[in-house]
Amino acid sequence: MTDQVSNSFALTHLPPAAARLGWLAARPRAVAVACIVVLTALGWSVLGGALTQSGGSLWTALCGPLDASMSLIVVLWLAMVLAMMLPTAAPMILTYAEIAEAAARKGERIVSPLMLAAGYCAVWIAAALAAAAGQILFADAVPRHWTPALTAAAFVGAGLYQFTALKHACLSRCRQPFSVFFLNWKTTPQGVFRLGARQGLDCLGCCWAMMALMFVGGAMNVVWMAALAIYMTAEKLGSGRWLTQIGGLALIATGIGIFIINMITG
Repeated sequence: MTDQVSNSFALTHLPPAAARLGWLAARPRAVAVACIVVLTALGWSVLGGALTQSGGSLWTALCGPLDASMSLIVVLWLAMVLAMMLPTAAPMILTYAEIAEAAARKGERIVSPLMLAAGYCAVWIAAALAAAAGQILFADAVPRHWTPALTAAAFVGAGLYQFTALKHACLSRCRQPFSVFFLNWKTTPQGVFRLGARQGLDCLGCCWAMMALMFVGGAMNVVWMAALAIYMTAEKLGSGRWLTQIGGLALIATGIGIFIINMITG
């Protein structure tokens, strides 16, 4: 959604906080850039700590797992997930804000878009906490000699998921939320919160397999963090299936390559 479109549809009938949220949602590229800047700054700060842990080895710092406290792991997962997912929520928030504006003009009851955003973020915060718990509890549970096979399987599985009907259904609802809102419109705070949570679950359905690669690539690995953030943001803000399919083929090829290399090297 461009600035020109947002300017032609001023959200004058919404409360100030809701109108400001709609104004930001009308500028998804700016929001995405801001989140990427925050994510980059987070990555560099993590890299600095990893360099210290690795004795100054840049390769180990970039491509190795992070040895961090439980609290830092939770904070990093929350920051990573929210920085990657908030830009992709912009079309959803703007669509709801425009529908709410039209309803407010008619004197109908509306609920602030902030409640919708809260429901969406609640799903991703829960996902981040679950991922952090998984890393903390199971990081050392898998034998090291299983790692190559599990890594290859994870890549192939994530690649195959890119071609499934569930992936495309979730991605379509994330990209085009109007039909979801039209069919499930709510006028209570609880209902709008659940509507936002439903959209959050759809977006989680798009991304869970990709985010699972964070574990096999080295949990909170700076390279994986940046690469997955850029890809998933582009996929959500794009159109068509070509990017999804290219990503799926690349993941499958990577998994097969890892398996072959492991077979050769033993």
